[in-house]
Amino acid sequence: MEKGLQKTTTGMILGKFMPPHLGHKYLVDFARNYVDDLTVLVCSIQSEPIPGDLRYCWMKQIFSDVNVVHVTDENPQEPKDDPNFWQIWYDSIRRVLPTGPDYVFASEDYGWKLAEILGASYIPVDHGRNLVPVSGTQIRQNSLTNWRYLPESVRPYFVRRVCIFGAESTGKSTLTQNLANHYHTVYVSEYARGLLDFKGGHCDFTDIPLIARGQMASEDALVHQANKVIFCDTDLITTTIWSDVLFGKCPRWIEEEGNRRQYDLYLLLDVDVPWVNDSQRFLVNYREEFRDRCIQALESRNRPYIIINGDWKQRWQKACRAVDELLER
Repeated sequence: MEKGLQKTTTGMILGKFMPPHLGHKYLVDFARNYVDDLTVLVCSIQSEPIPGDLRYCWMKQIFSDVNVVHVTDENPQEPKDDPNFWQIWYDSIRRVLPTGPDYVFASEDYGWKLAEILGASYIPVDHGRNLVPVSGTQIRQNSLTNWRYLPESVRPYFVRRVCIFGAESTGKSTLTQNLANHYHTVYVSEYARGLLDFKGGHCDFTDIPLIARGQMASEDALVHQANKVIFCDTDLITTTIWSDVLFGKCPRWIEEEGNRRQYDLYLLLDVDVPWVNDSQRFLVNYREEFRDRCIQALESRNRPYIIINGDWKQRWQKACRAVDELLER
């Protein structure tokens, strides 16, 4: 080594990041300010509640300038699980970092032993969790209480999704907007309405895929701006019902996507309010049958729902009570 040149320092962080939170962000930021090159190992096994691939993607997104590696070895999780626990982990780490790090950073007691077996120096970081008082376990147990500790890219995973569902002229759009204002969050409007306005309210079968894609795209975009809960005016199950009612068929991919997308609660609006006509309402004499189709669609898919009925004040009270209970669970 030439005189005056210093060796590049290397560091390593190992964790589950289930999910990543601001404590992890402090740990990684601390480490990359301490060393020249930092590697973060996202370690996962198949049985864990949050998929490892998703955690790896989160960490890559949050720390785009750090070497993030996904380790999927089905290793024991505690020293008591296997007498060769430390050797197994040593082998996994050495496959990723053949020369080993100079420093190991952690906020857990295992950091001392991990650094020892790797021949590295251990740098403890906020073991007492005083600077960022949160853990992955606390977030998994109650993500909404610990919302402020979630990075923006992680929040959509924990957002509660409420779908306002039902027949025409039952107040879905107004209730959706009012709930979003009340809970200081965002809402997803019914995409079909804006699309069909340009056609005088007329709907063709070729519009159905456009409506479905627009509804999905709007929700997937807005969920990143949601504050704990997002309210959706209809969903793809609604699209399948309308397609069947108007055309007697529905593209299969829409049915499959409607079955895949999940909501924490459906507010099914009853038809016990006056009909208000406009250019996009078709079924003035079919509201009860449409409501019954909605109920059958939800029950056949085992979706959680409650019926919102009564006058406008009663509907508002029932809706807020249901959402409050959802957010408190």
